[in-house]
Amino acid sequence: MSPKKKKAKRKRVARKTGPRCGLCGKTKNLTKTECCDMWICDDEHNYVMFSYDRNSCSRNHRRYTLCAYHYNEGHDGNWKDCIKCREPFETEMYVWYGTNEYNFEKLPNPPDYEPTKCSDCGKVIDLGEDGYSTRGDDYWCDRCSAKRMQEKR
Repeated sequence: MSPKKKKAKRKRVARKTGPRCGLCGKTKNLTKTECCDMWICDDEHNYVMFSYDRNSCSRNHRRYTLCAYHYNEGHDGNWKDCIKCREPFETEMYVWYGTNEYNFEKLPNPPDYEPTKCSDCGKVIDLGEDGYSTRGDDYWCDRCSAKRMQEKR
């Protein structure tokens, strides 16, 4: 029998059916989100306070999505076309909260925006992912923030 026919005759292993976390795909220790009734890891206990880790599917969805924000604020309708959800955020952060990997659904047609740049060196700062400091309309990347702190001493 040729190697190709051997492959075709192998038994297919049936995948376990049942709920899966909509973010990471795990099948154990699941719960449903309050905001959108989706299956998600019941793992918030894994988060260490002030670690800023993003190791909890549940916490990430609850804290870093427009879906959860919309629910927590008690807004009516769908979060994807809620005008009230647009108002409190800079456009860059609105887009990040609606399109990051902690969403089950992404914001369709997110608005364009000018990237945020460090007021000192001009480096682009990703407000949703990078570290930075700010005062008024000025933003500073981590490197320039540290340099400014050293100058203040």
